[in-house]
Amino acid sequence: MRFNYLNRMGKIFSTPGRRIIALAAVLFVLDQFTKWLVLHSIYEGEEKIIIPGFFNFTYRVNTGAAWSLFTGNNSLLALVALVALVALYFTRHHFNAHTFLGQVAFGLIFGGILGNLTDRLLPGRHAVIDFLHFYLAQRGSSEPLDFPAFNVADSAICTGVGLIFLITWQSEKSPRPAAN
Repeated sequence: MRFNYLNRMGKIFSTPGRRIIALAAVLFVLDQFTKWLVLHSIYEGEEKIIIPGFFNFTYRVNTGAAWSLFTGNNSLLALVALVALVALYFTRHHFNAHTFLGQVAFGLIFGGILGNLTDRLLPGRHAVIDFLHFYLAQRGSSEPLDFPAFNVADSAICTGVGLIFLITWQSEKSPRPAAN
C-alpha cells in the first residue's frame, strides 16, 4: 500500500511541467487560505500589531498593481495578468524551466499570478487583498517609513522573478563550449 502511494506521488512530480504545476497549486492554495483568514479575522483598514514599530497584519484592498499603481484598473490588470501567465507558460523553455531552480521559479510565479488573478476575478471582491505590512517607526514623527502592504502571491512572484534573473545571470556567466 505504501509503495503504491509513493509510486503515485512520484508520477505527479515526474516531469518538469508537473513539478511546476504542483508548486503553483500549493502556493495558490496557501495564498487563498491566508487571504481567507484575513477576510475572516480583520476588518478592512484595521491593523493588528505583531512587532511594534516594524510589522503588522492589515486588511487592505488594492485595485491597482504594486505600490497601488494604476489604481481602479482592476479589469485591465486582470487581462495583463492572464496574458503574462500565457506568455510565460509558452516561453518558459527560454528560462531554464528544465532545471530544478527554474521549476521552482515558474511554480512561484504561476501560483502567485493565479492567486492575485483569482482575487481580481472573484465576484464581490474584484481587488487584490494585501495584509503583510512592514514599517519602521521614526522617533519624533508620526509618519513611519513603510513598505506597501503585500500578500503571499506578491512574495512568490517577486521571489520567482528574482530566481529567473539569477538563473539567467548564471547561465550567461558560465563558459560556452567552443564552436568547431
